[in-house]
This record gives sequence, structure tokens and C-alpha cells, in this order.
Amino acid sequence: MMPVIRVVVVDDDFRVAELHGRYLELTGGFEVVGTAHTGDAARRHVHELRPDLLLLDVYLPDLSGLDLLRELRSTPEPQVDVIAITAARDVETIRAAMQTGAFQYLIKPFTFNAFREKLQSYAEARRRMSALTSATQDEVDVVFGTLRGTLQMSTPKGISAATRELVVECLRTADAPQSATEMARLTGLSRVTARRYLDHLCRTHAAVVEMEYGSPGRPQHRYRLADRPADG
Repeated sequence: MMPVIRVVVVDDDFRVAELHGRYLELTGGFEVVGTAHTGDAARRHVHELRPDLLLLDVYLPDLSGLDLLRELRSTPEPQVDVIAITAARDVETIRAAMQTGAFQYLIKPFTFNAFREKLQSYAEARRRMSALTSATQDEVDVVFGTLRGTLQMSTPKGISAATRELVVECLRTADAPQSATEMARLTGLSRVTARRYLDHLCRTHAAVVEMEYGSPGRPQHRYRLADRPADG
């Protein structure tokens, strides 16, 4: 039986922090050992309480959560996993959180079911990793596939898992189906690269393409996630 995962909840809003604590209790397998409402308090809790997981809001009154994450990742101790939480829907913030070392991220507002799914996939990935002694590449891929949940699928040559996840997240947060040109602008990729990833998602049934006939000339291809309604 896996030990309970010790968590420090960080959010500048007292009510939100309390809600996240209740969500953790309802999810099961997690224990809130500390709550912080500033970056400085979060830093102290990490060093003094040595939690397993930091549920970290990106926007704090005294210090960016991303800056705190960079600080924690700049030294080997203390080791703590991080799930970033942000109300920002811009791709740069999401990309920065992942590149800085967040295991996962949640975009506010989210439902309890979405929260529970993320935390359960994290707990399962942690369990699988702790069970490994000497890991093969396939075993590591399985662990991080668990962590990414439904985003994980076989990766053909020329397709990066990180870039694919970025494209999926952009489709998820978009207000409407996106063209390859719009997706290129959102992600910073070239149009050709964005189109390649969008087509890959369609081939693997993670996304669907629709034809828009509203303007003269050739119809425009517009993409959305397969589990989203057609009106976005």
C-alpha cells in the first residue's frame, strides 16, 4: 500500500486554498500538511515540512509561482513534485510551467472531477515510478503516459510528445475550432508544423477536422478535440 502523499496547497485566495484542500480530502490518498498564501510562505513550507507535492498557484502577491518553481528546481534539495494551477489561458504561461518542471497543470476554473483525474493520474505515476528499480525506456514511457492521461499515445517519427501536448492544450482552451494558421499563432510553431500535429491528432482520433465553407475559394480546415462539441 502506497503511503499518503503529503501536500502543501498554495493559493493567494484563502477560500480557494480551502476548497483545494477539501478536493484533496475527497480524492483520497492525499494529506494537506500546510497551506500558503504567498510565495515566501510556500518556500518556507517546502523547506520545513518537506512535502511530496506542491499544489502551486502561478499568481501570488509577492512572487510568481513560476519564479518559485525555477528556484526550487535550481537546487537538488528539497525535492518536491509540483502541479501548477493558473487562471491564465495563454500558451506562454502553460509552456513556461511545463518547461520549468511542473509535472502537470490545472487551468481555473476546473471541476472536482477534473481535479480528481489529474491528482489520481499523478498518484498512479508516482506509484509506478516507486516500483521501478532499473527502468527501460518503455517502462518510463508507461509511467509518463499515466501522468499525461489521455494525451499519451504512440509517437511516430517527427512528432514530439511535448509539442503534441501543447497543441492539445491550445485546442482545449480555444473558444472555437482552430485553423492551422490560428494554431501556429497560438503555439509559436510554423503553420506547416502546426498542420502536421493537427493531422496527427486527427489520425489518432484525439481531434476532428471540420470544413468551413463561409468564404470564397477552398473551404478552410478547422480542428477541435474529439471530446468537445462542434460549437467549442
